[in-house]
Amino acid sequence: MRMARLVAGIDEAGVGPLAGPVLAAAVILHCKRPVAGVADSKTLSAPRRTMLAAEIKQVAVCWALGRADVEEIDRLNILQAALLAMKRAVDALPRLPVLALVDGTHCPALTCPVRAIIHGDALVPEISAASILAKVARDLEMCEWHERYPVYGFQSHKGYGTRSHVDALRKYGPCPIHRRSFEPVRRAMGVSFQLRDNGTDAEWREVKGPER
Repeated sequence: MRMARLVAGIDEAGVGPLAGPVLAAAVILHCKRPVAGVADSKTLSAPRRTMLAAEIKQVAVCWALGRADVEEIDRLNILQAALLAMKRAVDALPRLPVLALVDGTHCPALTCPVRAIIHGDALVPEISAASILAKVARDLEMCEWHERYPVYGFQSHKGYGTRSHVDALRKYGPCPIHRRSFEPVRRAMGVSFQLRDNGTDAEWREVKGPER
């Protein structure tokens, strides 16, 4: 029984974007309280993900989130940062799993056995649940970052390299949550804007960069 074995599913959100952290979730589902409709988070609408995330949190044996911030992504590379976020998610679980199943081909370094499953977010309910929690948490955070840096449109693309995002990068340069190790951000670093906080106010002040 999976309840007795405490199998954890692990997945991440945010490997591809040009901005923001990479988040991971670890979930141990209850074998007698399945969550209907769990699937790869990319195949679900945002409202459906939000609804399922709430149900997963309510009925799971336990769950936890882990993260690696932009500075770690730039220092380690995105793969190592994602694996670090996964490790942090598992380490944060209140109960130690006897087995961890992770989506993809790479495994984080854990104290329990771990197995990578290609397309696991579509095949394994525990991984599907983790993909939903990670995606919902990261999307919410990127909407919060939009309030601080509205010119980039984070609320719509969540940091991914859409045309509108790349156009904003070219116009304004990167903000502090952009990943400097990613090529489109490096190309835009000749222009930058600096956020100046005045109590509750925030203003953009141009910082002259090198001629391009």
